[in-house]
Amino acid sequence: MGAFDPRVTPARSDLAAHELEGKVAAPRYVAGRTYEVIDPQAPVRGEPRPDAEMTTEALRGERVTVYDMNAEGWAWGQLVADRYVGWLAANALAAAGAPPTHKVSALRTLAFPGPSIKLPPLTGLPLGARLKVVRIADPMAVTDAGAYLPLTHLMPVDRFEIDFVAVAERFLGAPYLWGGKTVLGVDCSGLVQIALTACGLACPRDSDMQEAALGSAVEVGGAVTNWQRGDLIFWKGHVAIVRDGATLIHANAFHMAVTIEPIAEAIARIGGAVTSVRRIT
Repeated sequence: MGAFDPRVTPARSDLAAHELEGKVAAPRYVAGRTYEVIDPQAPVRGEPRPDAEMTTEALRGERVTVYDMNAEGWAWGQLVADRYVGWLAANALAAAGAPPTHKVSALRTLAFPGPSIKLPPLTGLPLGARLKVVRIADPMAVTDAGAYLPLTHLMPVDRFEIDFVAVAERFLGAPYLWGGKTVLGVDCSGLVQIALTACGLACPRDSDMQEAALGSAVEVGGAVTNWQRGDLIFWKGHVAIVRDGATLIHANAFHMAVTIEPIAEAIARIGGAVTSVRRIT
């Protein structure tokens, strides 16, 4: 049997997804059940512990195929959108309901218990969170749970942004967070993923996956000025987005934030060779 990337393969030493039978060895194979995320964002962890490393985040309305739930309140499964595997708190999930109709298009929005913005908000929701809107009470949208959100902060799920670099630029100053995917904290590949997803472009989670899957190769040895807005620059373990012939934007641990830097200065500071430049077409 061939090797599989454990980040996107729902297989453990004690069980595996039923569709992997005959492909990976496991003592039992399990048919998953579809859940949806009901928290604003839910950490996905490498182990079923609150202090375990967060490998990514699942956003409100995202679907998760769950293969196991343990007695300590953890669910092990695979995110449907990017196929990432890990542990989520079971109380962040509920059985999947009706498909969402709208998604959050603002960096962050607030949900209110009624039609007045003077009411104490119920919660905040990040860019990309998905909701089922049952009616419009302009200027608010009302969800199936009875929450009121500013209509201007939402768009239908079948509408998309047109410039993923502009989406990334809206995160300028957001804190760096390993595994993060929201304005409250985001990492380099999370920034790329959330920006491309907002434009309707499928994107893997981690930078090495993105380097292997996205776009077409651009000559690395050529002049930096030949790189275009939207090109992705990859190092081992890092990715940045070209804004223009002189600057890039990226979430990085040096500044602990999403920053805009001169391309030449960033390359010199990061060290190590640029492994590739990919053009999103």
